[in-house]
Amino acid sequence: MLIKSKKVWSSGQFLPLILEVEDKKITAVYDYDAFDKVDYDFGSNRILPGFIDVHTHGAYGYDTNDVNEEGLRNWTKNIVSEGVTSFLPTTITQTEEVLLKAVANVAKVYEEGYEGAEILGIHFEGPYLDVEKRGAQPKNCIQTPSVEQFKKFQEASKNLIRLITIACEKDIDYKLTKYLVSQGIRVSLGHSACNYKESYLAFANGATSQTHVYNGMVGFHHRDGGQVGFALRARDAYGEIICDGIHSTTDALNTYFTAKGRDHGIMITDSLCAKGCGRGSYIFGGENMEIYEDGSAHRDDGRLAGSTLRVIDGLRVLIEDALVPVDAAINSCTKNPAEMLGFADRKGKIKVGYDADLVVISPTYEVLTTFARGEEVYKKKIKK
Repeated sequence: MLIKSKKVWSSGQFLPLILEVEDKKITAVYDYDAFDKVDYDFGSNRILPGFIDVHTHGAYGYDTNDVNEEGLRNWTKNIVSEGVTSFLPTTITQTEEVLLKAVANVAKVYEEGYEGAEILGIHFEGPYLDVEKRGAQPKNCIQTPSVEQFKKFQEASKNLIRLITIACEKDIDYKLTKYLVSQGIRVSLGHSACNYKESYLAFANGATSQTHVYNGMVGFHHRDGGQVGFALRARDAYGEIICDGIHSTTDALNTYFTAKGRDHGIMITDSLCAKGCGRGSYIFGGENMEIYEDGSAHRDDGRLAGSTLRVIDGLRVLIEDALVPVDAAINSCTKNPAEMLGFADRKGKIKVGYDADLVVISPTYEVLTTFARGEEVYKKKIKK
């Protein structure tokens, strides 16, 4: 199969190219004029690597904590409409019983098969968090970090937990952190009360990323930078950020990416089950959530709790509203999450030998077509 466009994202720029795809992989890249006939000619529409969302709780009425196989399959099948070709279903703090069943459900679907976006693993957000910085995480279910308990979760997931958010200052002697690193699991510092010093100690002891920068963490102060100061200063540390312009203003997004650069910022949606469902009341983490007109999600007390953001909309916000450089914006939902997770050898780039995960977008940030591992899994319907 040959795919052609005047604007293919390669080597940090848009180039006129033809891509050859066979057996789920990109097998060759040719000059734009190499063939007269191709299977797909997208003209001047842009072809990007498929988007990767490493922090997303759910969509279309389904939440990762639900024990609902078809709900998860519906999610993987439909999330490609926003250009996502791989993701990490993300849990929220709950009882041990609920979390064991939740990760087992993801493992079952993973093993038995599904359509659409690829499940790269599970993001285990909590239950090892700071109570005061818990955000929408239920207080009564937060627990002390435990290697033995985590082993139970990982066994139930059949080793699918790939990323975990923990408050590292609660992890005595970084025992769990060090164990996770030994198992190849990425540790993200989040929902934490760490100051600046505690933040860099967490990374020195194995943390790789920070969870939704600015949110659920200690803010910046000129005499103690807190976690936000660490995020801005530690330019070789990865950090997630919700790019809806609501959780963080567009000015704050610009500040973050200006400091972080093009290679370590990671766009996330932190989306809830309400994504794709519209306004109304929903349950998240056992608590009531209300979706407002602007798509933001709020607890009963008015605090923000997750989002209904689509990745394609986050890309538009970064480029058009926050004025983040195009390469940093694109990398944040393609190359950077792939590298942080350890999939840089097959995800996040348009390159020979990589998975044929591609998203075709219009100049107005509409997803026109999505290919997941070489298969056309989404095509925008044209209104007549």
